[in-house]
Order: sequence, then structure tokens, then C-alpha cells
Amino acid sequence: MFDPDKAAKIRAGQGFIAALDQSGGSTPKALRLYGVSEDRYASDAEMFDLIHNMRERIVRAPAFTGDKVVGAILFEQTMDREFEGHPAPVYLWEQRGVVPFLKIDKGLEETANGVKLMKPIPGLDATLERARAAGMFGTKERSVIDAADAAGIEAIVAQQFDVGRQVLAHDMVPILEPEISIGMNDKARAETMLRDAILRHLDDLPVGQEIMLKLTLPEEAGLYAPLVDHPKVMRVVALSGGYSRDEANARLARNRGVIASFSRALTEGLSDAQDDAEFEAALARTIDSIQAASVAD
Repeated sequence: MFDPDKAAKIRAGQGFIAALDQSGGSTPKALRLYGVSEDRYASDAEMFDLIHNMRERIVRAPAFTGDKVVGAILFEQTMDREFEGHPAPVYLWEQRGVVPFLKIDKGLEETANGVKLMKPIPGLDATLERARAAGMFGTKERSVIDAADAAGIEAIVAQQFDVGRQVLAHDMVPILEPEISIGMNDKARAETMLRDAILRHLDDLPVGQEIMLKLTLPEEAGLYAPLVDHPKVMRVVALSGGYSRDEANARLARNRGVIASFSRALTEGLSDAQDDAEFEAALARTIDSIQAASVAD
């Protein structure tokens, strides 16, 4: 069964989940925003070393503790590396009080019926066995909705739950992430369709099983309240999705029971050029603002 101490932290922790899971496709942009241009590295290995250094700088900062950051989502390569000389998942939980999750999706298919399904995830059972042994509590898997298409949304939710059941079979908690693109003209309609599809699939989960959900901040405040209150949902978290941190925080604060799981909005304003004092002060202000929005009534 789930680790009870980690589950308690996720259920009741007064904070948010940091998304530190940039993969090969998103790492160059994350590094550029951090002030590291492509001419600073000559290979993927050097690129991943640089992004790992950024992540390590974040997690060792004094403000990055379980008091305000209840969880962190890691890229698989990060799970296999170290922070401060400790295996990354062990360091996060034992040194910082932060629950570790693993990003397991391997990218997206081409658009069909207005959505991008996840590509197949080869060797997933073996990855999950290794992740659980390493101390990971759960997983995160992302797909994308670009249109309010009923067939597409049903397909994306069905796939998310199929992968989620595979994760649950390994006594880990899946974070299902059917992201809705923020630039859609019919975003609000797609959000209602997504909520209703998720509720239908939750009915098919056995009693006693729990998932988590990572959703785009909705146009209608409180839209996801039935998911927040559902007995089979451990926690609902929100992605920043391209909104600025201020806009994401404002939207988040209007949604009771939803906490942040921000990536770009978390690292906004951080720079490789900052000395440690500047970096840690900027990160502390960011963590305070995201945590406050996450626990707003």
C-alpha cells in the first residue's frame, strides 16, 4: 500500500507540489529562461548536467522544505542522480520533507480529435518497480487537450485512467494530467467536458483506490470542486500552463482545495547569474506566494 507518512503529507500538507520534471524537449527552454544559452553546452549530457545543477540549487535552498513544498515531480534521470550526495528521492523526503513523484510519460502523439494522447511508455512496469524501490511515492503522466471534442476528451481520459491503473498496481499514486491548452476559444466548455468525463471514470475505480489530478486552472472558479471532494481523489493540483506566476496564483486562489504544481511559474525570476543570496531570496518569495495561493480558502 502507499507509504502512509508520504500519503499524509500529500493529503494534509499546507503547501504545493514543485514540478522539476523538464525532459529533453523542454530543457533547452527552461535553461534559456534561467539564463543558460545553448552555447553553454555541446551535448545532451552537458545540457542535463546544467539542468540538474539548477534543480539541485532549488531543492537545497532554505525555503524549499515540506512546510510549504509538499511534493516534487522529477524527471527519470533526476531520480537516478544525487542531491547533496544523497539519492535524489531520499534527499527530498529525508532531508527536506518533500514527497517525490516521477514523470513517466514519453511525449505526445500527433493531434487526433482535438487531443494529443501519450505515446506508448515502454518498460513501464520495470520503471515503476525501480521507482518504488527508490522511494518514489507516485507518478505524473501528461497529455494535452486542444479542442472541446467529446470523442477526443473521452479518449484522453480513458488513456490516463488506463495508465493510472497500471501505476496503482505497483502501490504508487498516479497524478493524471490531461492538460487543457490555455489559448483555446472554447476552453471553458472543454473544462466542463473534462470534469464530467473524469467523474465517470472515477466511478469505475474500485473503492479504496485513490488517484491525483493535475489540471489547467479553470475559467469558472470552483469548477473542479466535485473532484476535490471525491473520495477517490487524494488531491487536485493545478499546472500554471503558460500563465504568469501572478495570474496563475490569482486563478489558483479562487479554487478551494486545489494546490499548485507549477514548473515555469516556479522558476520565473531565477537566474544562473544570481549569487546564492539573491537566488535563495527570490525563490523564497516565489514559494511564499505560491503556497499562499494554494492554501487560500
